[in-house]
Formats: sequence, structure tokens, C-alpha cells
Amino acid sequence: MTQEVVNSDEVVLGEEIEHVRLITLNRPRHLNVISSKVVSLLAEYLEKWEKDDKAELVIIKGSGRAFSAGGDLKMFYDGRNSKDSCLEVAYRMYWLGYHIHTYKKTQVFATPEASIGFHTDCGFSYILSHLPGHLGEFFALTGARLNGKELVAAGLATHFVPLEKLSDLEKRLISLNSGDENAVKAAIEEFAVEVQPDEESVLNKQSIIDECFSKDTVAEIIKSFEVEATKEGNGWISPVLKGLKRSSPTGLRITLRSIREGRKQTLPESLKKEFRLTINILRAIISADVYEGIRALTIDKDNAPKWNPPSLDHVGDEKIDQVFQPFEEDLELQIPEKEEHRWDGKYENSPYASFKVTD
Repeated sequence: MTQEVVNSDEVVLGEEIEHVRLITLNRPRHLNVISSKVVSLLAEYLEKWEKDDKAELVIIKGSGRAFSAGGDLKMFYDGRNSKDSCLEVAYRMYWLGYHIHTYKKTQVFATPEASIGFHTDCGFSYILSHLPGHLGEFFALTGARLNGKELVAAGLATHFVPLEKLSDLEKRLISLNSGDENAVKAAIEEFAVEVQPDEESVLNKQSIIDECFSKDTVAEIIKSFEVEATKEGNGWISPVLKGLKRSSPTGLRITLRSIREGRKQTLPESLKKEFRLTINILRAIISADVYEGIRALTIDKDNAPKWNPPSLDHVGDEKIDQVFQPFEEDLELQIPEKEEHRWDGKYENSPYASFKVTD
């Protein structure tokens, strides 16, 4: 949920309004990107309020014109020359991701990673892999953008509320002073509108997407997509295909495997896998493409990344296997499996907290 700019220097604001708790991501000039401090404050508020019997409903919104643009890419880029300088924020992000997915209070919330040499993270290798057909592979590999109508149609959001009604919805939810799920749902439905994807939406092209993105390898997917692009009425494919071909070959291969594994994994298993991938990618154990992608997109903004390896046929299976290798058990993301230890496994109590960052 986006909202007007809040006048405060704090990057995350927390408000307690009787039985309602309100979190505001407050970096509007930076599109509320998620930094280490943002993650820490979010976790602090969510843990506190989950344990608070008086807290029944948690609303999370973003100030300014965006809810959040996602992870702070510049933060990761600036840490590229220091060993594991971003390990702490990565650990905290995935640990928090599990708790958001499994949060005990009613919540109201108002991804193109492969193109920069990264992977589909923060639980999305699990979420996207469970979309109908092979939409997960399509969205993960192409970074195709979805508007609000499409998010609802794809099952990634529950309701579509027009921008001009968001402020009134927030006031209505606060006035409930309750976390009753039926009451919250009814309140949202007062302001929500029925929507259908536009005729040209990619969601209306699923038969083609399933045909192409069900192939075994990225190379076969691209070849199949090229064939479809030559057929009458498939002009929408050309710009998507162009972007796909410009993406990091290493990032594409990692992403496809991660999505396919996500179909067979639980959410905790997917998050642990994604944490390993993130650490290995940031450590550049097989490629520094993530830093080259960030440079080309956000630093120099030349949109001309030089990938290494430069093509799919130079990315060997053994290299991809390296990135997916499990860590030693105590170095894995610690996701508590027992309810009474739900908020255990924090970064401060992990072996990583004792690591010394070196150049």
C-alpha cells in the first residue's frame, strides 16, 4: 500500500493505534529500497507485535509513489570488494522472509532479478513455481512486469484497489480496530474493484508460454520462443525475447534450476536454497555477473553489461552445481521448525556473526 510522504528521518516507522499496528517504509526518494537497517527494523516490529496480545492487525505500506523497489542494489555493489560485507543483510532478509510468509497476525500489504545476473529470491522460487503451468519460468527468466490487474489474475495478490482509494481503505482498516479476517476481507472488498487482464496481457498467452517455457534448458526455451515469434499475431514476443537474450547467461541458468526445484520444495527449503545462492553469487564463486549487471543498470547506466561467461554454451553444469551446493549445517539459514522457538535463528546467534569482514 503506497501512501503520502511521512516527514521523518527514520527509514521504517511503527505506529500503535489501539489494536492496529502500522508499519511505513519511509525512504520515498529511494523508492523504499530494502537496506540492512530496514530489514532489522521490520523484524523488530514484527516480532514485538506478534507477541503482543493487543495487536490484532498489521498494515504495511510505503511512503511516496512506491511500496518498495526491492533490495538496495547499490549496497550490494558497494560491498563487492569486501569479503562477505553483505552477508549480514542477506541472512536477515531471508530469515525475515520466512517470518513474513508465516506471520501469526492478520496482515495487509499494499521481480526482474535474472536480467542482472542474480536469481529469483526472497521466497519467489517457491511462489512463482506454484503459478499455473509454466508462468513461473516465464516471469522469473524474462522479468516481465505485471500490473495490479495481472497480479490479481495470476494469484499473486488478492484484491485490486485503485490508487485514489488507498487512503480511505487505510482509514477503514484502522477503524476496525480488529484483526478478524472476515472483517478485514469485507473492508478491503468495499474498496476493491473487479478486474480482468487487458486483452494484450501476457496472461492471455499462456498456451504459448507453456509450450516454450516447459523446455528442459534455457537454450531450448529461447529456441522455441524464437519459433513462436515468427508466427502471425505474436509480435508481443519480440521485445520479451530481446530482453531474455540480453540477460546474464549464468543468471538465467541458475534461475531456471531454482524455479524447477521450487516446485518440489517447501517454503523453508526454498528460502534456505535461495540464501545459499545469494551468498555464492555475491561471493562470485563462478561469475561476477551480478556486479556487472548492477553496474550497467544503476551505476554507469549504460545498459551494456559484459557477461562472463558471455553465452549459455560457456556456462557448464558443474559450475551451476557449485552454486547450489549445500553449506555445512550450522552455516545454513536457520529457520526454526518448532513453534516455541519460532523467533530463534537470528543472525546475532549464527556463526556468521563472528565472521570478520576482510578485503
